[in-house]
Amino acid sequence: QVQLVESGGGLVQAGDALKLSCTASGRTFSPYGVCWFRQPPGKEREFVAAIRETSNRYYADSVKGRFTIYRDNAKNTVYLQMNSLNVEDTAIYYCAAKRGIIISSLFSGRNYDYWGQGTQVTVSS
Repeated sequence: QVQLVESGGGLVQAGDALKLSCTASGRTFSPYGVCWFRQPPGKEREFVAAIRETSNRYYADSVKGRFTIYRDNAKNTVYLQMNSLNVEDTAIYYCAAKRGIIISSLFSGRNYDYWGQGTQVTVSS
C-alpha cells in the first residue's frame, strides 16, 4: 500500500506562484509514475501533469510553460511548481500514483491505484 499526502495549497492572487507537494509513505516512491489532477468547482477532474519513474514529464496544454512537475526520490516526494497562476487554475489538486504506469495510461485517473486527499488552490483576480 502507498499513502499519498498533498500539501502546499492555499489562496493566492493571479500571477502568484505555489508549490504543491505529494509525499508518499509505505513504499519507495521511485518506481511509481505520479500524476497531478485537478477538479475545478462544478467541473470534472482533469489531467494537469505527470512524471514517470524515468522522470519523463507530461503536461496539459493549459499549464505548459507555467507548471513544472519534478520528483525527489530521496524524499519520496513529487512536486508541482505552479507559476503565473490565474483564476482558471482554481481547483482541488490531487496526486495519484501507479507503479510502472505506461505512457498511454498516464492521462486518465482511472488508471491510478493510489490517491491523495486533495489540496485546495484558490486564485483570486
